[in-house]
Amino acid sequence: MAAPVDSVGKPTAERSPFNSTSFQKKTRSKLISIPGTRPSVQNGQLLVSTGVTSLDYLLGGGLAVGTVLLIEEDRYDSYSRMILKYFLAEGVVCRHELFVAAAQDNPDDILQELPAPILDDVAIHKPVDQPRLSCEPQDSLDAMKIAWRYQNLPKVQSALASTSRFGHYYDVSKTMEPEIRQAAKCHRFYLPEHPTQTSSYSALLKSLQEVIHREGFDVPRSRNILRVGLHSLGSALWGDDLSCHDNPRHSHALTTFLYGLRALLRSSLSVAVVTVPSHLIQDRALMGSITRLCDNAIALESFKGSERETNPLYKDYHGLLHVHQVPHLNCLANQLPDHKDLAFKLKRKQFTIEGFWFECSHVGATKNKHSSAMSAKEDNGPSPSPLID
Repeated sequence: MAAPVDSVGKPTAERSPFNSTSFQKKTRSKLISIPGTRPSVQNGQLLVSTGVTSLDYLLGGGLAVGTVLLIEEDRYDSYSRMILKYFLAEGVVCRHELFVAAAQDNPDDILQELPAPILDDVAIHKPVDQPRLSCEPQDSLDAMKIAWRYQNLPKVQSALASTSRFGHYYDVSKTMEPEIRQAAKCHRFYLPEHPTQTSSYSALLKSLQEVIHREGFDVPRSRNILRVGLHSLGSALWGDDLSCHDNPRHSHALTTFLYGLRALLRSSLSVAVVTVPSHLIQDRALMGSITRLCDNAIALESFKGSERETNPLYKDYHGLLHVHQVPHLNCLANQLPDHKDLAFKLKRKQFTIEGFWFECSHVGATKNKHSSAMSAKEDNGPSPSPLID
């Protein structure tokens, strides 16, 4: 076997010991590390939490960065707005940047309604005038409220000390502390403040594109996530006539915007949640096109004002949740949820999504069993002993 050209004629002692073998140690490629994110176990896509742990489970572990979640609003826009606030609150806790756009409510009003985070071993307090030192004696009550490893941190920093965790819990009965909310960087788009001669969607897309480029979310070295929250697109307040006429003149305005939005998110570290009043859009074919232009699509059906509100079968829930679309990311088949019959309920402090198929099937099975027993009793005559189920 011939020797390498650069080693011919050299003594053995002069040869470098590091060139004696062709094997090299392979290093594992490092995944991008951003607080509040994790890779998907199915396809390796970078995920962020929606702020609702049960919704994360339905979407395959969370929202993939670069995708769009479409929420079809309930009739009173109560629960869809709540999920949007959960999404934004999770971004504040994880120190992600926010982009909030609305036409009816000022984005500042939406941010002031964000729910307060529930952290396991961290108590959120208002800042005091003098910082507390580790050598100072502490009251036993303070020692129980604040874990020992957070005692030397400032108040706001201690409240956000567990932001590396994926997903948090929130108390909807309380609003987020202003110190925590103001620590997050937020970009706002309030339509009345942006008068334009062109389409309002064009101005919104241009504003979002400028933020992504200016803040560097479109470069590979970015180490943060931009969370985009767009409230009630397709309503008349956006200058759209989708919800006003059966044959709208601007039927392609929203679909064109969603097409551009998805292309913009695909090339940046951004993720968006869009709410649409689908119950006001008469053209169902157009609503199908809007759904297909988004990666994830869910619909909320509230029981408020309907017959199901007084139905004892749904007494433990406040509405139904329908999963219309899940994404196909780096895989041939999508990850479908385990249950198709899903319902949501708002507890005193928390919003949750559950499957109620077991309860419905249990009620139906019990009813059928009693019906069969009554039929058997009528056919066989009176039974000498009581029927035992």
